[in-house]
Amino acid sequence: MLDDILKLYDKMSPAQKKIADYISENDEAAAFMTAARLGKAAGVSEATVVRFTAMLGYDKYSEFQQAMADEMQSRLVADKKNTTNKFKADPSGLMKKVLVHDAQNIVDSIHLVPDSTFDLAVDLLQNAEHVYVLGIRNCAPLADLLTYYLGVIRPGVRSLTSNNISEIYEQMNWIGKGDVLVGISFPRYSLRTLRAMDFANSQGARLITITDSEYSPMNMYSSCNLWAKTDMITLADSLVAPMSVINALIVALYLKNEKTIIENTKRLEDLWKDYQTYDKDELGDPGE
Repeated sequence: MLDDILKLYDKMSPAQKKIADYISENDEAAAFMTAARLGKAAGVSEATVVRFTAMLGYDKYSEFQQAMADEMQSRLVADKKNTTNKFKADPSGLMKKVLVHDAQNIVDSIHLVPDSTFDLAVDLLQNAEHVYVLGIRNCAPLADLLTYYLGVIRPGVRSLTSNNISEIYEQMNWIGKGDVLVGISFPRYSLRTLRAMDFANSQGARLITITDSEYSPMNMYSSCNLWAKTDMITLADSLVAPMSVINALIVALYLKNEKTIIENTKRLEDLWKDYQTYDKDELGDPGE
C-alpha cells in the first residue's frame, strides 16, 4: 500500500499529496478512518479521498480500508515472528524469559501515561452517571475484569458483551451526556470498538481508552488515553501491562470509596449468609 502511494506520488494533485503524506505518517490510524474522517485529518474533502483511493485502483473506499488493515496485520505478524525467533534460538529457561518479557512491558508502560491523565480517568469513572465497558476478542478478559470490580465499587456499570456491532449499538441505546464509555483495544485494533466509540462520542458521552500507544486509532475519539505496552510473543499478546493499568484504576477508586465499599461488602456477606449462597455442601462436606 505505502509502496503504491510512493510510486504514484509525483502524479498526484496537491490535495491528493496531502492525503498521501498523512497516510505515510499515520498509517495505523488511517486504516480505521472513514473517508470523511480521513479527509478532515488530511485537510481535504471526502470526495478527494474517494478519488485518491480510485487512483490507487480501488473501486470502493471500503476495499482501500481493508487493504490498509491487511498490510498493518502483515507487519504485526512479521514483528511477532522476530520476537518468536529470539525464543526459538535459545528455548532454555523459557518461563523465566517470558516473565521477564512481561515485566519489561510493565516497566516500559510506567511513563506512558501522565498522572494528570490517570487522575482524569479516575474522576470520570467516579462521577459518571453510567459506565459502559467494551473490549472485544483478546480484550474481553480485560473488559470483564474492569466491569466486575467497577460493579463492586459503584452502581450503573454495564459491559457491552456482543461481537455484533448492531447489538452493541442496541446496548448503548441510552448512552449520553454524563455517561462514560471505556474502550479497550490493542493491535490488531477492533473496528467494532472504534465504531462504538464514535457513536458514544456523537451522543455526548465522555470516553476513556486503554490502548497501546499514541499511534493507536483509538486516540481519535478520546482525550483520556491510558497507554500500556502489549509486546507480542508468538500467538498470545502480553496483557499484563494493561491489566496493571486497570488494577491501578481499581485501587484509586477503592481509596475514594473505601467506606461505601466496606458497607456494601458487609451487606453482600449478610445476603450470602441469609440465602446460603455458599452452603457447605457446595464446597464438599468432609463428613459426607
